[in-house]
Amino acid sequence: MAGAVAAGGNEYGFEARWTWTVFFCCLSASAGGALFGYDNGVMGGVQAMDGFLRKFLPSVIDNPDYGNHSNLYCTYNNQILQLMTSSLFLAGTVCEVTGTTAFLSRYHGRKRVMMYSGLAFMIAAILLATSFNIAQIFVGRVLQGIAISFASVSVPIYNSEMAPPAYRGRLNQLFQLVLTFFIWVAQLINLIIFAVKATRWGWRFSLGFAFVPSFILFLGGVFLPDSPNSLLERGYPEQARKNLEYVRGTPNVDKEFAALSEAADLAKQVKHPWVNIFSRKYRPQLILSASATLFQQWTGINILIFYAPQIFNSFNATQIISLVAALILGSCNHLSTYVSFWTADKFGRRALFLQAGVQMAIALIIIAVSLKTISNPSKSIWEAWYVLGFTCLFDMAYAWSYGPLAWLYPTEIQPLDTRSAGLAVASCMNLLFSFVIGQSFLTMLCSLKEWTFMFFAGCVIVMTIFVYFFYVETKNVPIEECPFLFWDHWFWKRYARSGVGFQEKLVVHKKMQQAEETGEPLRLPKGMEKVHEEVLFEIKQYGHILSPEEADEMQKAGTLKSSDDDKPGSTEMAQMSKGEFDKSTKDLTQ
Repeated sequence: MAGAVAAGGNEYGFEARWTWTVFFCCLSASAGGALFGYDNGVMGGVQAMDGFLRKFLPSVIDNPDYGNHSNLYCTYNNQILQLMTSSLFLAGTVCEVTGTTAFLSRYHGRKRVMMYSGLAFMIAAILLATSFNIAQIFVGRVLQGIAISFASVSVPIYNSEMAPPAYRGRLNQLFQLVLTFFIWVAQLINLIIFAVKATRWGWRFSLGFAFVPSFILFLGGVFLPDSPNSLLERGYPEQARKNLEYVRGTPNVDKEFAALSEAADLAKQVKHPWVNIFSRKYRPQLILSASATLFQQWTGINILIFYAPQIFNSFNATQIISLVAALILGSCNHLSTYVSFWTADKFGRRALFLQAGVQMAIALIIIAVSLKTISNPSKSIWEAWYVLGFTCLFDMAYAWSYGPLAWLYPTEIQPLDTRSAGLAVASCMNLLFSFVIGQSFLTMLCSLKEWTFMFFAGCVIVMTIFVYFFYVETKNVPIEECPFLFWDHWFWKRYARSGVGFQEKLVVHKKMQQAEETGEPLRLPKGMEKVHEEVLFEIKQYGHILSPEEADEMQKAGTLKSSDDDKPGSTEMAQMSKGEFDKSTKDLTQ
């Protein structure tokens, strides 16, 4: 039985119990982040190794700009070289668009999808490490893309479902921490290979080392307990109860298990999440979820992670110095990720997005100006270190904002009605634009030269303005009440108030029941009045709140009514005093 480390109450009314079992499960599953992180960090160094280029891309070495730095921006301009990086994201995008990842996660369970991911990445690592032709390289990269798609969906969900509510935020960020740590590990391995002058064959070791984290994830998929939520979703309540008792370290899980069972039942009632997410009412959730992960890519972060060695090589830095620079960037990225642990809940998501946007834009502008003023690239090693300093400032700002928060924010604003579809859209946008930028950056760098960084600075400025005007703050807002933030927003209210969602009705009904139980007046946040009116109407008309399935059936039969069709409830409420209004709510819920 797991030993308890800490316990505490929470808004759900049951004990939030931390155990070492929970921590070990979440940490082991977060090896999925290692797959993504290691690949991000390793490919730039591998593609800078002469042994790798001579074997697979001799055209890069034959490029007149290679080695003499006559044109520092075009040294690595090669479509095949870019495709080696971006093909991974294209494969992942296909998995997301076709719904393969979501289907497997729902019907096979999170831990089994983690096992699939680990197995695919192990096979890919073997293929890449033993490659003798470029076709084998691309097969390995496609397999890695499929594996990363599986891991990027299953691991965060698994960690969220296994963690006690009071500790969910920090345990969920283990994925991002492991990801950034393995970026650093990959860069360190590349540096060691160059230091011992093993570049002729060292690329095989760099690519093959990915077998280690993928094997850990595969073992996790085999031996870790499945999440209670997933078991309930697939119809195994007895095993779900056993697993919950095991990870909580106590048999006293009645309230939490009841809450999980209720949530599973409610999730089954949502029949058309993809229809919902594209409806007018949920336009804010669609746009903001997509924009969060889209903005993450248009900061330009991946160009600095993937191509840092090539960029610094172009400054006439030795390969060792280039990889040291990349390692420094990886260290800044990992250490700065911890900042979001302590600031996201204190200062808010918008504040971090806005502060980081200003810092990133300034850093990119200074980098662009510095590159423009370099008079002789072949003698610019000190300018390279100067550029590295501002690149670190950029990297740090990204690591405590768009790095972790671009994934957290969509999970908070998506209601039950659209959650699965909304998160799939966010993941798909991330992978799709990772492919677009990965495939185009070196060509863009060759064409625009230093203005490439000014281009991304402009993107960051536009993004920051958009965040300022259109992002709602979710700090300290219960996740089930986040949809109501749009009801009072200066722009989004025209969409949010165009209908009443299932989760919104559940929240208001729960508050009505709590007011009835405590005898206190019903207090509703601003914007909930219309939802309360609809709940009153449905209880009066049907005796209960309609589920999405019931509403669909009644709409098809032509018998569905709403408070907009029959307004006596709202007319009466307009004439009531505050005390009579609260009493009517209590009477209707009895």
